[in-house]
Amino acid sequence: MDVFDDRGTYALVLSLATPTAIEVGRLGRFAFPAGYYVYVGSAQGGLRARVRRHLKVEKRLRWHIDYLLAHAEVVEVWYAHGAERVECQWNRAVQRLPRAQAVAPRFGSSDCRCSAHLTHFPAMPSLDELRRGLGMGGKGVQRAAPASFL
Repeated sequence: MDVFDDRGTYALVLSLATPTAIEVGRLGRFAFPAGYYVYVGSAQGGLRARVRRHLKVEKRLRWHIDYLLAHAEVVEVWYAHGAERVECQWNRAVQRLPRAQAVAPRFGSSDCRCSAHLTHFPAMPSLDELRRGLGMGGKGVQRAAPASFL
């Protein structure tokens, strides 16, 4: 079995080269500053399938992240295996990282109580700092190039 076929939690690390205003479905229009973004999600049907879908260029715009992905590039994928749904815990840890900023309220969080599952950073955020922020839960968090999921 492929290691990416397992269930898990993931974070897409995106780069947005220029400031861009984007209409995000029914959520509304937001001004996204240039920089880096971390989007946290859950892959209960398998990490490869979920990340591969995010990486597809041609797709129906279904999730909030699909609208941003039409303008941004995935530069890394942070992930951990496990059936337990811990994406909100990850998201809180991401939001506590230095220079974290929310720019689109409710983005990616329509099925939970988080303020948003997308966080902006002016510079590349640190995976090591995320691991520290997760405590022992960060021990199994790994990084991969987006191409690893194709």
